[in-house]
Amino acid sequence: MPITHTDRKKKTGLPPGSLIFVGSKKTTPATVTLFDYDEKTFSEQEIRDVAECIPFIKKNSVTWINVDGVHDAALIEKIGAAFDIHPLELEDIMNSEQRPKVEEYESCFFMVVKMLSYDTAKRSIRIEQVSMVIMETCVITFQQCAGDVFGPIRERIRTAKGRIRKKKSDYLAYCLLDAIIDNYFIILEKIGERIEAVEDRVMLRPSEQERNEIHRVKRETLFMRKSVWPLREALNGLMRLDNGLVMPDNIPYFRDIYDHTIQVIDTVETIRDISAGLLDLYLSGVSNRMNEIMKVLTMIATIFIPITFIAGVYGMNFRYMPELGSRWGYPLIWVTFITVAGIMIAYFKRKKWF
Repeated sequence: MPITHTDRKKKTGLPPGSLIFVGSKKTTPATVTLFDYDEKTFSEQEIRDVAECIPFIKKNSVTWINVDGVHDAALIEKIGAAFDIHPLELEDIMNSEQRPKVEEYESCFFMVVKMLSYDTAKRSIRIEQVSMVIMETCVITFQQCAGDVFGPIRERIRTAKGRIRKKKSDYLAYCLLDAIIDNYFIILEKIGERIEAVEDRVMLRPSEQERNEIHRVKRETLFMRKSVWPLREALNGLMRLDNGLVMPDNIPYFRDIYDHTIQVIDTVETIRDISAGLLDLYLSGVSNRMNEIMKVLTMIATIFIPITFIAGVYGMNFRYMPELGSRWGYPLIWVTFITVAGIMIAYFKRKKWF
């Protein structure tokens, strides 16, 4: 849902770092979940008070704190105070229309990405902002509402599959980013299937329904482009951070998701080109159908022009017209009508006009 002018007016004139939620209104309460793990131990719990997180941060383990619901300014302020998060970061967290980016601070780096999900029932893309604060032993993620693509990561932490329990917080950040970007490919596959279906229908018989579907696909790919293009710059900047939070042996992993981002961008651009071509194909098909209709009507009118002329001449009520009193005048006129029409139809067929 786009930001209204009322949302923006709330921040007008306020000092930097003011915690005002900008986005679609939420009524559900915010929730906080915590994962704490190392190579041998693991714990998972729902947090009711931010102070419960502090003991975990002091341990020699990796802590992942996930907040569902950034509309709760009081909760965001408490988390910011507990983890010494910069006020400008907190302000960006509560603004759901941030551009994907990465910012470096003294003890952490802050990242904003767009998490996309596909609504099969509505056949549309849902965009949600995910903010990440990555520290030495802790990763804090902020989401607009419950529901995400991080289920496989939680399961890997619970079951100690892969290397995630052996790595530090920067590898957890990589896993979260990788899950978000991998989901882009699933959405692109869904859009590709819709494009193929529309293409088949446009080739057979274009209609207004196909035109509307093409416009929806173009709008969705535009949303994806706005989400992915800045992410490329953010990932490139992330690999250049020199605050020691990203370990050198994990740089290849971030380089891998950077390559995936480039693939997503290429696919998005391809879909945009295809959808633009489909729109041209639709317009061409509609124009061809109109031309066929006009050609048929023109040929019918052309056939009847000489017939109408003859009928008009003999429809004049003059007393001394030729053949007016003839017994065979009426059949002769009909023979003339049929002969003229037959000659014109034969001529059209010879020219292959129909």
